[in-house]
Amino acid sequence: MATPAASSGAEAPKIVWNEAKRRFESEDQKAYIEYVLRENGKVMDLVHTFVPSSKRGLGLASHLCVAAFNHAKSNSISVIPTCSYVSDTFLPRNPSWNSVLYSGPGEMKSSI
Repeated sequence: MATPAASSGAEAPKIVWNEAKRRFESEDQKAYIEYVLRENGKVMDLVHTFVPSSKRGLGLASHLCVAAFNHAKSNSISVIPTCSYVSDTFLPRNPSWNSVLYSGPGEMKSSI
């Protein structure tokens, strides 16, 4: 029997929150999604996702996004999807996360 976290039989990678570096990262720290907190910590701007070439194609970027969005949701933080992976790939594939997106004045988009 497959476990709930498993997809296609593989165990989901462990993603950890590195608050000091403002990112969520793989256990080996080689893959990560970086963020900037805005609006006094009420908004998380996801600015960059990186997965080394040796780990691409395994769904790791998606797992990083899910960790960031889960953190945001559980802490009542809105998300700005500045990173093109988040806005152009992850969100269209996972529209259920649209409810967590920031919808403040001017639909803020980072200039980073």
